[in-house]
Formats: sequence, structure tokens, C-alpha cells
Amino acid sequence: MAVIRKIQVTFDCADPVRVARFWCEVLGYVAPPPPEGFATWEEYDRTQPAEKRGAWFACSDPTGEGPRLFFQRVPEGKVVKNRVHLDVRAGTGLVGEERLAALEAECARLVALGAVHVRTLYADEENESCIVMQDVEGNEFCLD
Repeated sequence: MAVIRKIQVTFDCADPVRVARFWCEVLGYVAPPPPEGFATWEEYDRTQPAEKRGAWFACSDPTGEGPRLFFQRVPEGKVVKNRVHLDVRAGTGLVGEERLAALEAECARLVALGAVHVRTLYADEENESCIVMQDVEGNEFCLD
């Protein structure tokens, strides 16, 4: 019998806190409490050596259903298209114009948070509409 395991999705990025806070807003995720003895993550971060400050951040689904997201600082920038991306399920169960309207409304909300609308793929004979976007550091994702 297969064992079901929880997964973590890890993002390489330049500014882990900024990217994590963006995804918290997108998904309704929350940051964990700061380490014991610290009132905030910023207070904790100030105690770290300069090269480790802001080096990582994480967030998780408050219901425990979705995967934990981990953001780690890397020296190199994003160069090519992601080989893996998140599909944000904003139109589940909707079809046609109702689906497109829901996706466009979510797109507008995310653009206000710093996302970029790349293109809208309109419904055809085989697929429903979806919207391709980029997060605050250019990582591709879809509104589906």
C-alpha cells in the first residue's frame, strides 16, 4: 500500500520574505509564528549574521490541507521559464463566461499585489479558459 506524504514546494528567489508574503495573500496562507523568544520575524532576523538575514521564509495553509511553501534566497536570478508551476484554482467548477469572469477578477486582485498578467488563454473545443501570470519575481503560475 502506498504511503501518502505531505510535500513542500520550494521557490528559489532573491527576496524570500517579499515572495512569501505575496503567496500568503494569493492563497490565504499564513507565516508560522516567530521562533520562541522573539516577538516578530524581523526581531529574530536582526540576531542573525548579515549573510543569513532574510535568507529564507515559509508559509503554510492554515487548514493543513495544502503544501507548505518554502522560499530560499539564491544568488542567481531567474533565467528561463519554470519547469514546474502552481495552478491557482480560481475557476473550479465554472465554465464559459462565468469562469472567465472569475479568473479575470482574481487576475485583477493579484495584479494589485504585484503579479503580472502574461496572457489569457480563451476556451476552445477542448479546454476552458485560464490566465498565465507571473509572481513578484517573475515565476510563472496559472489561474485555472
